[in-house]
Amino acid sequence: MRDATQLALTALAMSLAACLSPLSAAAQEMAPAPAESANVTATQVADWVTASGDNRGLPFVIVDKVAAQVFVFGGDGRLLGAEPALLGFARGDDSVPGIGDRRMSAIRPNERTTPAGRFVAGFGPASGGHSVLWVDFDTAISMHPVVTGNPKERRLERLKSASGDDNRITYGCINVSAAFYRNVVRGAFTGTSGVVYILPETKPVEQVFPAFRLQPHVTAGEPGEELG
Repeated sequence: MRDATQLALTALAMSLAACLSPLSAAAQEMAPAPAESANVTATQVADWVTASGDNRGLPFVIVDKVAAQVFVFGGDGRLLGAEPALLGFARGDDSVPGIGDRRMSAIRPNERTTPAGRFVAGFGPASGGHSVLWVDFDTAISMHPVVTGNPKERRLERLKSASGDDNRITYGCINVSAAFYRNVVRGAFTGTSGVVYILPETKPVEQVFPAFRLQPHVTAGEPGEELG
């Protein structure tokens, strides 16, 4: 499945633009997430991306695992949409080596993580004739509409619940609602590649994104820390 996508993803990655994006008001536009500390980090990362031009003018996504939220931005840093997401069952910021080549049935529950990091993403074919947004090809991590094949997992109910505590259920992929995927994710990434920033939950954010530490940040209690 992954081999069939390699050439398509390589071509998409080569489309990275050289222009820098101006600083945007992403912090003021982003919708509230369940955890305040996670809100602040997602806001700061969004501002760092647009201020530094780290996205190279491409659309980008911030996945906040702590808050179980996905934020999709245009290349100019404008927020296009935000919604809860389902994430890997196991907490952690790394993938098991070689996990992308294993059958899902052979992946143990403690290995089902959504890895943190910066990934160049693009649409490509997947099993069953579907197209998914491949986030990390080597570990077979993608973003796609919520999977409902196993009723016992109650994925739709988890996605709609008020709390993000029950959003850990996938093998590592990022599940969003079908409408959000169709209207926001596809709208942003069709015809182009983009960048997905998956925030860590066990490591310091500066360890995962070394350039982030160079960006001035607000501290708790200062104006602008909330996601309005």
